[in-house]
Amino acid sequence: MAATIITTEDLLEFKQELLEEIREMFNENRAQIIKKEWLKSTQVMDMLNISPGTLQKFRHNGTLSYTKIGGLIFYEADQIEKILLDNLVTNSKGK
Repeated sequence: MAATIITTEDLLEFKQELLEEIREMFNENRAQIIKKEWLKSTQVMDMLNISPGTLQKFRHNGTLSYTKIGGLIFYEADQIEKILLDNLVTNSKGK
């Protein structure tokens, strides 16, 4: 088996390639995150007609995931809509 010698130049080139790939991945994900609509707690409470305690219970039991920045809590609007649709009850009596 032949030995391969790795030079400092090889390592620097590898580092640059790796950093470039990481930047590309970050930029792709950042675009997706920025496109999302985020709601504050008061907006979610109004939307669902629930109390602060119920909203906290939903966070605690995993019904709603959230992002906390400092003292502010944000929720994904898409997730709120999905939860509403998943729990939709239709009238089974056809009139």
